[in-house]
Amino acid sequence: MPVDLSGTWNLLSSDNFEGYMVALGIDFATRKVAKLLKPQKVTEQNGDSFGIHTYSSLRNYLVTFKVGDEFDEDNKGLDNRKCKSLVTWDNDRLTCVQKGEKKNRGWTHWIEGDKLHLEMFCEGQVCKQTFRRA
Repeated sequence: MPVDLSGTWNLLSSDNFEGYMVALGIDFATRKVAKLLKPQKVTEQNGDSFGIHTYSSLRNYLVTFKVGDEFDEDNKGLDNRKCKSLVTWDNDRLTCVQKGEKKNRGWTHWIEGDKLHLEMFCEGQVCKQTFRRA
C-alpha cells in the first residue's frame, strides 16, 4: 500500500510560484496577492480515495478523486479552466496529469521525513512547495 498522505499541512516554502501562475495565464493582480498567501492543505485519504482541501484567505479549493479513475476537474477559483485529470501512484508519489487547454500540466505529492512536497507543473514551469504537518 502506498504512503498515507492524510493530515493537515502548512506551507513552509514555495519556489517559482510566479512562473507557474504566469504559465497558467493568471492575471497580474491575482498573482501578486497569491504570492503572499500561506495556504493550508488538509488531505483526507481512504485507501485510493482522496479529498484534498486547500485553504487560504483568498480562496478555498477542494478536489476529490479515486486513484486510477479519470475525472472532470473544474479549477474554478484557481485558473478557471476545466480539464480531464488522472491521478496515479508512482511508487510513493501521487501524480496527477491534467489534460486540457494548457499543455504538460499536473502535480505530484510525496512525503519525505515530516514534510509534504508538492510540485506543480505547466508548460515548462515548475513550482516546488514544501509543507509541514500542523
